[in-house]
Amino acid sequence: SIARLTGLVQGQGATLFMALLAGFAVLLQRMSGDGGQDDLAVATPIAGRLWPETELLIGLFVNTLALRVDLAAAESFLVLLGRVRERTLAAYAHQEVPFERLVEELAPERDSSRPPLVQVMLALQNAPAAPLALPGLELTATPLWTGTAKFELSLLLTENGSGLDASIEYATDLFEAPTIARLAVHFLRLLEEAANDPGRRPAELEIFSAAERRQLLVEW
Repeated sequence: SIARLTGLVQGQGATLFMALLAGFAVLLQRMSGDGGQDDLAVATPIAGRLWPETELLIGLFVNTLALRVDLAAAESFLVLLGRVRERTLAAYAHQEVPFERLVEELAPERDSSRPPLVQVMLALQNAPAAPLALPGLELTATPLWTGTAKFELSLLLTENGSGLDASIEYATDLFEAPTIARLAVHFLRLLEEAANDPGRRPAELEIFSAAERRQLLVEW
């Protein structure tokens, strides 16, 4: 389905990340209840290396972008993808604005139980990873497990040459492991539906399996 999704976005002048963001927004809308929330904000990290002179510098330049997705009255997934493309490109054009400055200027109501402006993140790592090498040293990359969720829900994706590796980081105060497992399955099904029939309205894209639909509509 990733290959079909990639072919779809190439024909629309979009990127795989934009399609994943559109699908993720649809999934979040389904999760929000009470008819679904149509206006969503999703965070994403960006490298922050806009100028050639920063390419060889060691250090963290990463900034956080807040991407607003409008799902209201989207006649099809393609229409939604077009909206996401426009919003994403506009955000890229202002990526040098520090996220902290954005929070300061907008001055949202603060709540110690959640991060300001955005509570969910989508990250796609698609830059080729060069082998770690320094003269006279042997280097090994080691995954770092912090045990702390920086957002209420984070979907972290990495291109591996044949598809995507994925992990989900979540606040255990809000979600249980079986819920997150179902969310992952629903996201995959939604992307497959969107790739197979992008002309359908986002609200019509199926996320439940036949067994789940029977459980919801008949057993429950």
